[in-house]
Amino acid sequence: MKLKFALFFALSAAFGASAQADKPVDAPGGKFAKDAEQMFRSSFRTDNSKYWMARLDQDETMKTCGLYRDNPPRKLGEKLEKLNAATIRYPVEGKLIGDWKEGEKLAAVGTGGHIGFIQPDPAGKLRGGNCYACHQLAKQEVAYGTIGPSLQHFGKIRGNSEEIIKYAYDKIYNSNAFTACTNMPRFGLHSWLTPEQITHIVAFLIDPESPVNKD
Repeated sequence: MKLKFALFFALSAAFGASAQADKPVDAPGGKFAKDAEQMFRSSFRTDNSKYWMARLDQDETMKTCGLYRDNPPRKLGEKLEKLNAATIRYPVEGKLIGDWKEGEKLAAVGTGGHIGFIQPDPAGKLRGGNCYACHQLAKQEVAYGTIGPSLQHFGKIRGNSEEIIKYAYDKIYNSNAFTACTNMPRFGLHSWLTPEQITHIVAFLIDPESPVNKD
């Protein structure tokens, strides 16, 4: 009998949590939110560029995903996806697939973006995509993360149609255009990678000669 009651309460709690999933949570930090935000901002160097300091401000997508714990109601999620899709910009020449060898370098580089107290990045420091932190790509690279799906044989499996090329470019540029509260960074939106650099990573994923598509 005790087991039945325990199971009943466990299921009730689970369904109750599920029913509340589409409701916003209280602002992070509660009554201490303002003080915490001020402390956070003051921890950055005062000589950081306006670009970096502006990155501390959350946009509508980030605020909404935070309020709904990355699980907003579907209609709100669709609104965010359309909002992010509208931000996607393409290379001036219009070509969406570049040089896979350059893409291979960018995918492996995890440097860039250091704005700490001791040694911020010098001007011109290469920013990498750090793709292996989340994805499996070329077979010879055995150190990779599994937060994202495996992309090994991406082009071999999906082909190299214009639709697939555009999908890959758009996904890298602004992943929130596809999933409102995804964990994947918005590389293009935040100018972390240029449109040209993104075309190189697209080539790394799709080009038949890329190690991503080799056995």
